[in-house]
Amino acid sequence: MGAALRRIQLGNALSAFGNGFTVPFTFIYVSQVRDLGPGTAGVVLMTFALAALVVLPFTGRFIDQRGPLPVAIVGTVTAAFGSLGLGLGSTAPVLVAAAAALGMGIAVIQPALATMIVWCSTTTTRSRAFATQFFLNNLGLGIGGLIGGLLVDTSDPGSFIRLFSIEAAMFLVLGAVIATVRLPSFSWSAGSGDSDVPVEAKAGGGWRVLFADRSMVVLCALGFVMFFACYGQFESGLSAYATEVSHIQPSTLGIALAANTAMIVLAQFVVLRLTEKRRRSRVVALVGLIWTVAWLAAGASGMVAGGHAIAVTLIISTYALFGLGESMLSPTVAPLVADLAPARMIGQYNSAFALVKQLALALGPAVGGLMAGAGVFTAYIWMLVVCSLGISVLALWLGRRLTPVQDKPSLAHASRIVAGNVPEVARAVPTP
Repeated sequence: MGAALRRIQLGNALSAFGNGFTVPFTFIYVSQVRDLGPGTAGVVLMTFALAALVVLPFTGRFIDQRGPLPVAIVGTVTAAFGSLGLGLGSTAPVLVAAAAALGMGIAVIQPALATMIVWCSTTTTRSRAFATQFFLNNLGLGIGGLIGGLLVDTSDPGSFIRLFSIEAAMFLVLGAVIATVRLPSFSWSAGSGDSDVPVEAKAGGGWRVLFADRSMVVLCALGFVMFFACYGQFESGLSAYATEVSHIQPSTLGIALAANTAMIVLAQFVVLRLTEKRRRSRVVALVGLIWTVAWLAAGASGMVAGGHAIAVTLIISTYALFGLGESMLSPTVAPLVADLAPARMIGQYNSAFALVKQLALALGPAVGGLMAGAGVFTAYIWMLVVCSLGISVLALWLGRRLTPVQDKPSLAHASRIVAGNVPEVARAVPTP
């Protein structure tokens, strides 16, 4: 690993560490500490996701025109401003505006960092580089959440100001670290010397072609349900259920998030070895069943009379089971998007799936927050049990539409997938 890549990974890990201080507590902070209610908290989290939707369509173009480094630095400053605004704000308009800034900043940072990693790696080292990024992201997030849980105090707004200030500082540290990176010269044009980075052709009617691909449409529907039922609930409905129904202390949510991260870190490479020779659709269907058990455990935590220790164990188990499912999805769903895409439309397919993800992350917290505000927690749990079972049904349906190689890449003589969910194009890219 070269010096430039080491600095990028270090900055990325520190940024994830800062995120961990606030991710489990944002909903509780807006709803209870600022006393704005769960509905407003859901709107704040929805704004975060919607802001990402606004900037994502333009981010790639700016990265290509200006390079990833200045774009990443602008993103870190914007995210730091938004995070600090969340800590200092006390009214709904201020918090919504701060969430928008934070969402836009993070949405810009992520693809810029990914591009920098591509520029600083080769065909043979790229897989390890992106695996290291994923590992450090989860490790930093978990450690930050654990420490944040020890510092948080719902009776003291100042403790939350400290958490958001730490997150803002880590964004600025990320910007300072990557500002010292000397990126190698790199061209996205054909003949750049890195044949596994595809050149996107300008194809007319791209969205029409995508919507005509029924397998991709089913995969997008599957992706929406997955992100809605998991990530979309971490900061809203699930945390509200844990604190209001299961009577879990906010600090325990930090431990639960650490359990989620620990499961990912410990299981990722083991799961990879176990799943790489199995059908993707069956692996995803199993994730749906695992998450069904997770939501049933969460629901049971609110029904244990006088058994606080059991309730805590069930909530922590819920987060851990989500982590196991995430580690199983990492080597299956995102690479499948690339395998379904025509060579000239790989970017279009990846963008469409990213759009679906952001829509789910926008609607998930809003629905969770509104249902928590209405107090319909039983309906909330059963809705997500049905969604988890729906993941299994959609995955099996998708498997019937896939070719044998798409569903089980080990059948192919060579894989088209490289790290970072960027497909390896085996044939030469035609020049226009």
